[in-house]
Amino acid sequence: MRIETHGHQIEVTPALRDYVETKLSRLGRHFEHPMDVVRTQLSISKPDHCAEATLHVSGRTLHADAAGHDMYAAIDLLADKLDRLLLKHKEKMVDHHRGEGLALNGELG
Repeated sequence: MRIETHGHQIEVTPALRDYVETKLSRLGRHFEHPMDVVRTQLSISKPDHCAEATLHVSGRTLHADAAGHDMYAAIDLLADKLDRLLLKHKEKMVDHHRGEGLALNGELG
């Protein structure tokens, strides 16, 4: 999984880039196949620091944004939101396929 980090009116330091990569690397544990690209954007909207991310999984685009009192807090919130979005997406995929399988089993049995 490749993580692209951009800054909007803020310089993305190597420490911030490493922190984003560390926090968002846990998103890869939800799927066997790696996701292509996670695009993150860090910005400051006074008095809050904002972090946004967009990723593409199996034909869908997931987007989340978070704001915190400092950039590290915003990144933490963003990682949690993306984690919940991926879990919700994964559950929808699993429920959809299970529903089809139950209908087939019910007809045969």
